[in-house]
Amino acid sequence: MEIPVFILLPFVAMLLCIAVAPLVVEHWWERNSNKLIVSIVLALPVAIWMIVNGLSGNLVHQMLYDYVPFIILLMSLFVVTGGINIKGNIEATPKINTTILGFGYLLASFMGTTGAAMLLIRPLISTNQERTYKVHTVLFFIACVANCGGVLTPLGDPPLFLLFQRGADFTWFFRLVPEWAFVGVCLLVMYYFIDRYYYKKEPQECIECDKNNQDPLKFSGLINIVWLLCVVLCVMFVNQTYIPVIGEHDSPVYIKLLREICLVAIILLSLATTKKQARVDNKFSWTPIIEVAVLFVGIFATMTPALIFLQANASQLGITAPWQFYYCTGALSSFLDNAPTAVAFHSVAGGLPIPDGASVVAGIPEILLKAISLGAVFFGAMTYIGNGPNFMVKAIAEENGISMPSFVGYMVKFSLIILLPIYIITQLIFL
Repeated sequence: MEIPVFILLPFVAMLLCIAVAPLVVEHWWERNSNKLIVSIVLALPVAIWMIVNGLSGNLVHQMLYDYVPFIILLMSLFVVTGGINIKGNIEATPKINTTILGFGYLLASFMGTTGAAMLLIRPLISTNQERTYKVHTVLFFIACVANCGGVLTPLGDPPLFLLFQRGADFTWFFRLVPEWAFVGVCLLVMYYFIDRYYYKKEPQECIECDKNNQDPLKFSGLINIVWLLCVVLCVMFVNQTYIPVIGEHDSPVYIKLLREICLVAIILLSLATTKKQARVDNKFSWTPIIEVAVLFVGIFATMTPALIFLQANASQLGITAPWQFYYCTGALSSFLDNAPTAVAFHSVAGGLPIPDGASVVAGIPEILLKAISLGAVFFGAMTYIGNGPNFMVKAIAEENGISMPSFVGYMVKFSLIILLPIYIITQLIFL
């Protein structure tokens, strides 16, 4: 049936609330109960409209088989990585700082950008505590670890998991290695020379203090590396590719959600086997994952008619070329949440005719899936609100006395002059 434009407004309002509310009603928006109220108020009319118009099946499928797997995967990564603690204070030379960023870039695809960012940001800040110039280090950390590094697996970033849910194989994302490596090398090389410049400007007493105040790295909660491996294997193999009954229409719900049941078991095992002190040292809290859960229940519900509308009207939007999908996905991912943005443009691509001989992945031409994936992940670093870990890293840095740029300052001083040129070159080479 034809989807009226007015029923798309709650989805637009939901995304605008996420983008604008932290800036205009910051303290009110901090409470997860208020976020839940917004989600319910916007989702309820959509749900009623879909039920009345015979589309309840679409809504149930979206919530049960998209939202539930999405939030359980994020929770499993959040809990498991939140149990691994790294302490220590090593010398903050450009080589060591670049190594930490590079290590985080590698980790991000396998433990999620949120997990890698939360694991490494405090050790990085501790390492650089004696240095005067360290804002640039946090900015590059946001780009490398909290965003761009997570492009190689569905575990890396939420939009990729949602594309995985729509049919992309787990290993397909490894085909993005050339783009991932190119952006990573650009960022790390650029960071190294910028950090070397600032290192030479450091007062000599700061350098001496840094050399004299070192503490070897100490690790705790390492049992969670086992549970992290279990999460990876679970996502890779507990799916309809290897267990066909999961994808059968008549299978019971507990079979269709077998992967999620396994992930819940891993969550419980992580909580049971991790010493409490490791989570205390990490300042582990359930608040961030609850925030994601209450926001995305509204996003997924209001997004349902929007996806149907986009797929039905894809040919009228004028977005057909890979570079258009890359920049359109990227532009919206910069200011709205990148997960629903990726799903929305996947629906647009799904409504276009498939060229003869085109390689098809997840129901759309492979080149378009590549453009959507790269745009969603890379451009999430363009603003503080482009990806969830960005604001979390900023808050932790400010807690430790690092004066971070404002929302606009971040763009003017960093993302527009450092990241955007790299992304444009990436598109010109690969798309």
